[in-house]
Amino acid sequence: MAFFRNLTEEQKTSFFNATAGAGAGAIAATFVCPLDVVKTRLQVQRLPRASDPKSTLYKRGLLHGSIRSILRDEGVRGLYRGLAPTMVALLPNWAVYFSTYEQLKRFLTSESSTSTVSGLKEDANGDILRKPNSMLSNTIAAAGAGTTTIVVTNPLWVVKTRMQTQSLRPAGSSIPYTGTWSALYRIATEEGLRGLYSGLVPALAGISHVAIQFPMYEYIKEALAEREGSSVDQLRAGPLAVASAVSKLVASTITYPHEVVRSRLQEQRRTAGEALQYKGVGDCIRQVWAEEGIHGFYRGCGTNLLRTTPAAVITFTSFELILRQLQKTFPPPEPVSKRKEANEQVSIAPLSASGESSVPIQDEGRRYGRESLPSGRR
Repeated sequence: MAFFRNLTEEQKTSFFNATAGAGAGAIAATFVCPLDVVKTRLQVQRLPRASDPKSTLYKRGLLHGSIRSILRDEGVRGLYRGLAPTMVALLPNWAVYFSTYEQLKRFLTSESSTSTVSGLKEDANGDILRKPNSMLSNTIAAAGAGTTTIVVTNPLWVVKTRMQTQSLRPAGSSIPYTGTWSALYRIATEEGLRGLYSGLVPALAGISHVAIQFPMYEYIKEALAEREGSSVDQLRAGPLAVASAVSKLVASTITYPHEVVRSRLQEQRRTAGEALQYKGVGDCIRQVWAEEGIHGFYRGCGTNLLRTTPAAVITFTSFELILRQLQKTFPPPEPVSKRKEANEQVSIAPLSASGESSVPIQDEGRRYGRESLPSGRR
């Protein structure tokens, strides 16, 4: 295709990473959306109140009961509330994340490999392979990519949270959002940037999640590749699924409390006449701890793990396989070094009985047993 022929290899790599990341994110989001709705509602639920008939619908994080309640009150559509803003957010989310992450990894690899000759090795074909990134390098790349992604997509996550939880609000308390773009417009006009970026601080704290997940994912991939006697780029779908599942499970469990704080801050509206339940991150943490204890910070955690673990498997495995297919369909050109080597290879001249070349050699008067290269290639 003409489009790809006009791209540099770096631009092509960035495009492939973005395309694979966006495609993988879209597949995973569609698959786990019902669990995401249940998880978000469990996160924003306060302690049950006797006066609130809906307060028992999602009590104790019972997945089956929660799904039945949503189906009874809102139908199948209720299980997919927020899917539109999720898809709109996930496309740039994973596209930006994987692109930034891979670029930072390449940069850090380049820096480390130019600083030491021992960081370079060759494969069976003689191609130079870079030394795998250290855990610290992967952590820095994951944190940098996470920060970039959060700043770009936070407004869309606010919309997703509010659309998934607006049915929990008392009837007539506020005008429901009708769609992704109308919700973005209303939040921007009614609440300003503070509304669009509510929950940004705990979201940034969530960088610790990817700072744990991605380095662990890379470490497990390298360990499994070494165990199988292959390279990371040749791992089958099974080992990729194991690496993504384990890394996501560990990271989600350790960092889950920040998601509860983020969801509760994003769910409340900064509109005139409506009092804020939480004044900020610190106040939210204090209230949750005082009213609900440690359980409050892990409300919906079980549902979250049921959602995020298969989502991570789908996302990471799809990303790797889509990326490989793109690279296979649009392979890079032959390395310049190999083309130069092929072009400069010359045939061995026949030797005379005296052992000297029978072909005159014009290379500073010395005889090497090979024909002299053309003057333009010396």
